[in-house]
Amino acid sequence: MVFDADFGDNIESALTLAMLYGLQGKSETRVISVSSTKSSLKSAIFADILVRFYTGEPNAFSGVTPIGLSLSGAMAGDTPMLDAVTGKTQYPRSIVRMNDTADPLALIRNALSAQADQNAMVVLDGPATNLAGLLALPGSSELIAKKVRCLAIAADGQFAADAGALKRLLAEWPTEIVIAGADVGDALPFPAASIEKDFAWAPNHPVVDAYRAYRPLPYDAPAAAMAAALYAVRPQEGYFKLSAPGTASVGPAGGKHRMLEPDLAQKDRILQIYAEMASTHPVGRPQRFRPPQKKQEE
Repeated sequence: MVFDADFGDNIESALTLAMLYGLQGKSETRVISVSSTKSSLKSAIFADILVRFYTGEPNAFSGVTPIGLSLSGAMAGDTPMLDAVTGKTQYPRSIVRMNDTADPLALIRNALSAQADQNAMVVLDGPATNLAGLLALPGSSELIAKKVRCLAIAADGQFAADAGALKRLLAEWPTEIVIAGADVGDALPFPAASIEKDFAWAPNHPVVDAYRAYRPLPYDAPAAAMAAALYAVRPQEGYFKLSAPGTASVGPAGGKHRMLEPDLAQKDRILQIYAEMASTHPVGRPQRFRPPQKKQEE
């Protein structure tokens, strides 16, 4: 799973990454790349804290997962959510300076290059800046078509903030695109009650601190990004309805885009998954082992 998001602009990015690590703990997915489209050092630190919290990195078995950071345009301002989490010194982090972050285009491309064909999914929660930049690299479209099964997009918040990048992404991305709109996020919000109940096992939890700082409690957070990510991992489960293939309005004629539609009959089931997966205990990074080599005489 490649996750590209505007960490710090909304609570969805933190909840979605937490859920992905919960699914990783069940060996259903593996987070291979995390990057921020928000040009802010604190945004990268925030993402870094979340990754360290759930994976326990660095440790004896794995090094530090690099965090990609977009440097396009002016540096973005801080938000109360970023300050609430990055200001807590008890949360380990590996990023202190801009030089500690990674180029998001190279990070995503390298992550995809290491995957088996059709084994990767990409989830976007924020402007399309990084993914459009990836498409502009020579040979990237062919690499994406070979390695990626689907791009799942959360179409809310800052989705259209970089209109040029979004138009390019929808026009040139070579795989199926599934879009979760604000209607899905509003119909299937993350339950506020879970913050007090399911996360209580940790006296200090970055997702809880971020949730409380984003808006005054209690509030159910719109969760279009969580819907997009859940569909990406479990498309066969029928949690959502899907529109017929078409083209988003900023895209070209013809089309391969499909919209997720809320299925209210699945609401309780989905919200339970959101809460259970996002509140998971640290899961570590799954280890990959090479099968034993056959003896030469065999």
